[in-house]
Amino acid sequence: MAKHWFAVLAALALGGTATAQQAEPAALLLKPAAVFDGMDGQSHAGWQVLVRGDRIVAVGPNLPAPADAKVIPLDGDTLMPGMIEGHAHLFLHPYNETSWDDQVLHEPLALRTARAVAQARATLHAGFTSLRDLGTEGAGYADVGLKAAIDQGIVEGPRLQVATRAIVALGAYGPKGFEPGVEVPQGAEEVSGPEQIVAAVRRQIAAGADWIKLYADYRWRPGEDSRPTLSLEEMKAAVAAAHDAGRPVAVHAATAEGMRRAIEAGVDTIEHGYGGTAAIFAAMAAKKIALCPTLAASDATSRYRGWNGAEPAPAAVRLNRESFRLALKAGVPICMGGDVGVFAHGDNAREMVLLAASGMRPADVLLAATSGNARWSGQAERLGAIKSGLLADLVAVTGDPTRDIEAIHAVRFVMKGGKVVVPTTG
Repeated sequence: MAKHWFAVLAALALGGTATAQQAEPAALLLKPAAVFDGMDGQSHAGWQVLVRGDRIVAVGPNLPAPADAKVIPLDGDTLMPGMIEGHAHLFLHPYNETSWDDQVLHEPLALRTARAVAQARATLHAGFTSLRDLGTEGAGYADVGLKAAIDQGIVEGPRLQVATRAIVALGAYGPKGFEPGVEVPQGAEEVSGPEQIVAAVRRQIAAGADWIKLYADYRWRPGEDSRPTLSLEEMKAAVAAAHDAGRPVAVHAATAEGMRRAIEAGVDTIEHGYGGTAAIFAAMAAKKIALCPTLAASDATSRYRGWNGAEPAPAAVRLNRESFRLALKAGVPICMGGDVGVFAHGDNAREMVLLAASGMRPADVLLAATSGNARWSGQAERLGAIKSGLLADLVAVTGDPTRDIEAIHAVRFVMKGGKVVVPTTG
């Protein structure tokens, strides 16, 4: 029986015969131990999900199976919406393998693209069916091509929203450390003044950007603390140009002043937020600006420097945890995004485990990674929940992640748009 079921899944993953493709797609009835629908924060024992084509048809207990339905048993598993990664860089790989500078300066674009293809597949197979990529870090507009390759079925990967090159103040990014005046490839597009930043926003949108990524602050020189870089006028101009074009804006901000300017400029999400204060987070909550705390990034870089995970944690980790807790207390919407690329793609769940360890309820972490991220990314009408009419992006994990968030590492089944990507072997 198990072998027969595995063959059925393999046929579904390959698309079946030409005759089957022309006919109405067969219904699939998924029968897990429980369903987390991404809406009410509960695990519903005995619920089932009916899928036809790329859409969810029905969800609930004791669903009647259509005559043509193929039953997919997921015994012992919790079925949940495909998870959404909120902050990733598919064109980066872990810094303990190759430094950021060396990736930007020395790795050929073809190599970086080939690696990004593999990393997109690893992300999908880890249960993340959608991803917001917040900058290629020197790889130009290659994310636009990768998105097209995934959409056309040429390679496997999550649904992408891309930010292309990202935008920084002139002289405030990297790589650095070269003879002054020598033109060095940069990890983002440099601008100076409202006119230049508006031109960069429009240029990136024309090239395929779904999001605009700004750096509100950064280190002017290696070893210095972060300082505000873009002026409020520059940020307001960028946000107005992006919003006029229907594109949301994400802002890297690690200082209180950088965050204050981003909030006043009317951005959509703030990334990191390490320097946030109670007043800053209250302002974010009032405007419903989501925070991506990226706990996994500070955790990973601290480990690369020799931290073994024991307490007391390094200052960077403690600061990240404290700012996140302040944001939670203030009621700031939380975007689940780990800055993947700093650490390994496919290990996206690392951020979710750290969010729970830092005070967020496991069910709320799951909501942030599903319907929450769908909302902040403007995709709630098609993604992020198990609901009739939405895309059939579904993931099954062993156990109950609402009780033990670690269960999200045990991905046993992945479906994207009604097609089985990772089949169960049970």
